[in-house]
Amino acid sequence: MSQQTHQQTPPWYLGRLCGFDLETTGVSPERDRIVTACVVQCGANQPVQSATWLADPGVDIPEGAAAVHGITTERARTEGRPAGEAVEQIVTALTAVVLSGIPVVAMNAAFDLTMLDREARRHGVQPLTDIVGDDLRVVDPFVLDKHVDPYRRGKRTLTDLCRHWQVPLDGAHDAAADAVAACRVAWRIASTHAVIGAASVDDLHAQQIGWAREQAESLADYFRRTPGKEQRADSVRGDWPWVPAQRSGGQQ
Repeated sequence: MSQQTHQQTPPWYLGRLCGFDLETTGVSPERDRIVTACVVQCGANQPVQSATWLADPGVDIPEGAAAVHGITTERARTEGRPAGEAVEQIVTALTAVVLSGIPVVAMNAAFDLTMLDREARRHGVQPLTDIVGDDLRVVDPFVLDKHVDPYRRGKRTLTDLCRHWQVPLDGAHDAAADAVAACRVAWRIASTHAVIGAASVDDLHAQQIGWAREQAESLADYFRRTPGKEQRADSVRGDWPWVPAQRSGGQQ
């Protein structure tokens, strides 16, 4: 009976997926702020459900960041909702997804989920991981790609992964476009690599914790052996899918 039930269960990537992406004021989860966000449910032959946010981060958006995602300080102040309100709504949306058993697909999840965690704590919002605990299941195309093709040369941004896996990406660095593209890349990897596609979401989440740690150790070792990059090794973190606040050692 159990074997028959298992055979009737479709692989995870054919079920409902939830893409999650942030655009921010910079690349430090400890210091920077959320500017835009998207939580989009897709797949399983059901309609796409997308929610997006534009926040006023309460600080100036550096020109370099605005050049990437297109949101200036002026626009954020004029059109954005208060940061604390946006963060609370993002956490609420992801909580509903997680508690319904849908995996969260996030490119380089350790950045986005850590950023959301720090913003929640900054604004007095109960963090996602404190609410859902061990129910959180994450699929990270960045970790999956490095696992199935560790020696491929070149960058591994979402744009690069979309190009490699032949996934359309309309409007890179737009949170909504990136969230959907991350789901498509995850689907492509899972559909072409049985070790990914045949795993249960529970097992895949656990495996990614180990893979992310191994990938971080390899990167840190590379930095140590590369002249001029030695000090960068100290900043490499192997925590996944988020960096616990008490271990971050950074500015809150």
